[in-house]
Amino acid sequence: MRGLYTILLLLLSNVFMTFAWYGHLKFHHLKFFQKTGMIGLIIASWQIAFLEYSLMVPANRIGYKEQGGPFTLLQLKVIQEVITLLVFTSFTLVFFKNETLKWNHFVGFGFLVLAVYFIRK
Repeated sequence: MRGLYTILLLLLSNVFMTFAWYGHLKFHHLKFFQKTGMIGLIIASWQIAFLEYSLMVPANRIGYKEQGGPFTLLQLKVIQEVITLLVFTSFTLVFFKNETLKWNHFVGFGFLVLAVYFIRK
């Protein structure tokens, strides 16, 4: 159960991380993003990133083997990277319609999934 909670928290934290890092690129038409300068964008991103950290830290604590979880530190990192890639790809396809996935992206994704498998062994 701790493994499932870890993965769910990592998934949610990555949603916030993706919006903190890339949301301002798409939502530039909103009044806030039009009126604020770079410092305002950074502060807004930090506020969103706070939510990410509020989920990422517990995910790592719950999931880490030495804290009673099922994963080693390396396993946690590789799982987090795959989740980040999945969330980022979904975000890109939903909000940035001009971006396309190509065959080499899928090959790279496959290698990352294989990395999770081999790190887990």
